[in-house]
Amino acid sequence: MPAHDHYVKSICLRSLPPAASYLSELPVIRNLRRIGQLAFTSPVTFLVGENGTGKSTLLEAVALSMGFNAEGGTRNFRFSTADTVSELSEYLTVVKGIRPRDGFFLRAESFYNVASYINQLDSEPFAGARIIDSYGGVSLHEQSHGESFLALVKHRFGGSGIYLLDEPEAALSPSRQMTLMVLMKELVEKNSQFIIATHSPMLMAFPGAQVMELTDDDIRDVPYRQTEHFQLTRRFLDNPEKMLRMLFDEP
Repeated sequence: MPAHDHYVKSICLRSLPPAASYLSELPVIRNLRRIGQLAFTSPVTFLVGENGTGKSTLLEAVALSMGFNAEGGTRNFRFSTADTVSELSEYLTVVKGIRPRDGFFLRAESFYNVASYINQLDSEPFAGARIIDSYGGVSLHEQSHGESFLALVKHRFGGSGIYLLDEPEAALSPSRQMTLMVLMKELVEKNSQFIIATHSPMLMAFPGAQVMELTDDDIRDVPYRQTEHFQLTRRFLDNPEKMLRMLFDEP
């Protein structure tokens, strides 16, 4: 998918949050103000960085700007189980390209609520065709967390869509993460765009992906092998005994 055909092309600050807001203390706000604009240059973009840098908050803001439910799901889902939505979307401008035919916002932490909402809709009288049939036909609650994630991607993601995933690796073993990448490749070939907040050095290796690293001081594109996630994981796997001795302050 050419860069000019991306469903989400770039992000910039429309205005600054008030000084009293917790958002004003987020590194992502400070860094967006300094660099001006984040441009998405690949069909697959990973937002990476330490906890607290604002990558999940940024992804949520993009999702809200695209019309998705804050706790996840499609643009048609409307439910709320907790009032924890960030106000960041009110201060962002999301520059959009062509309109996607499909889309989904996946939050690992609230996917249980999405599954419950689907069950609720399907249990209502005169509900019509079962929604769960678009997710593989088996209740997402009757599968393991990882199986339900992959069922979602395999059966519900149809292509020509924007897919926003927040830490999908939370429920996936290493082999299942590789399965996810295969499914992602198939969807990219069907004109899809992914924006993914992740800590997984495996997922970040997706061919041709843009890796956008958020730190306390910057937001910048980095080569995969230069990410802290890759370097730290490699150092650990190359010599776990040495790393553990350093962690435990042992000779």
